Amino acid sequence: MAHKVLIVDDNPSVRRAIRSSIEQRAEWIVVGEAENGKIAVVMVGTHQPHLVILDLSMPVMNGIDAAREISKVYPDMPMIMFTLHAHDALYEVARSVGIKHVFSKAEGMGERVFDAMRKLLPT
Repeated sequence: MAHKVLIVDDNPSVRRAIRSSIEQRAEWIVVGEAENGKIAVVMVGTHQPHLVILDLSMPVMNGIDAAREISKVYPDMPMIMFTLHAHDALYEVARSVGIKHVFSKAEGMGERVFDAMRKLLPT
């Protein structure tokens, strides 16, 4: 059975790239995409993903606020932040709202990201 992933990023090109990377691997399936955190909060309830990949900077509701809201309802939801704005101060804030890992988009959807996903979603 494939693990379900929700992708949250305001840039459609980034969402497509992440989706493409994920869909090349049989162990995951993308169940939805959201362009902001507010939509993501609703989609988590609708699609019941096993993992959420969030951007930080988005209109309407950013990734930190979305993670905070998701964690209130789904405290065990695995979340990864994939952002251009990865820095040490962000890691601490991200972890405080339930995000398990923060990765820089500059590094791409490489094996480090997939390894983290595998650890969060054991088979």
